[in-house]
Amino acid sequence: MRNPPMFKQLGLIGCGLMGGSFAIAMRQAGLVERIIGYSKSPSTTERAKQMGVIDQAAESALLAVSGSDVVLMAVPVSASEGTFRAIRHLVNPNVLFMDVGSTKRDVIDAARRVLKDRVESFIPAHPIAGKELAGIQHADGQLYRDRQVILTPIPQNSPQMVEKAHALWKGLGCHVTVMTPEAHDEAFAAVSHLPHLVAFAYFAGILQQKASDDFLALAGPGFRDFTRIAASDPTVWKDILIANREEVLKQSQRFRGALGALEQALRECRGEALEALVRGVSQARSQWRLGSTPRTKA
Repeated sequence: MRNPPMFKQLGLIGCGLMGGSFAIAMRQAGLVERIIGYSKSPSTTERAKQMGVIDQAAESALLAVSGSDVVLMAVPVSASEGTFRAIRHLVNPNVLFMDVGSTKRDVIDAARRVLKDRVESFIPAHPIAGKELAGIQHADGQLYRDRQVILTPIPQNSPQMVEKAHALWKGLGCHVTVMTPEAHDEAFAAVSHLPHLVAFAYFAGILQQKASDDFLALAGPGFRDFTRIAASDPTVWKDILIANREEVLKQSQRFRGALGALEQALRECRGEALEALVRGVSQARSQWRLGSTPRTKA
């Protein structure tokens, strides 16, 4: 049984939904004494301070790291390399550094380029949690509870630092899974990144029609559930889709193949074939349960 570590100071880089929720969760779990936060927008850090999410605002990412024994980078994946450059002089083996990015190979590549031999302190992480509503005002201390967190350690990481990251997330009530960066990006292209791309495309297809307002006025709960993720932050998802584009495009081709088979059965009015295709999928979906244990669980 892993005992959650206690930290003196959390350096939070990015005081938005993910970072703010992490800070609140750390405080509620009694895992940190003090929280220093930095965001590019001073108004964001001021709001975080007013909400009690952070104890003090830092004027730079480097100052957020100074004196911290755990650091969370809650920034868009495209901002990872710039963040590493800003803090590299204070990256040392005694401090746990993590991110919350939805892609891992690009972030790890950036860490290796910038941190070089200091990369051993960086444990890549991806908590499977979030909301469509971004911003510190939506931060929630329960956001990560009972959610999966994927760790994708690299060979340079020490077992002790990986263990510390594992124990921290467990201390927040998370289910921790360890994967390779490659396996992570392939898996999440299939179960997260492509679904967002499809939702964006599907809703765009409706909006392009003259009667779109009339169609949307008739939409029910099924439509709402199917298109919920189409309301996700466009900047965040632009970064994710571009960062993992090779795997997303592979998954898109598989989706096109499956859709093509259904379209062909429709085109030829082959009811039995269409039903057989739908039945197979329906049975598989009814047997699947959210949060089922991955084979790679640590």
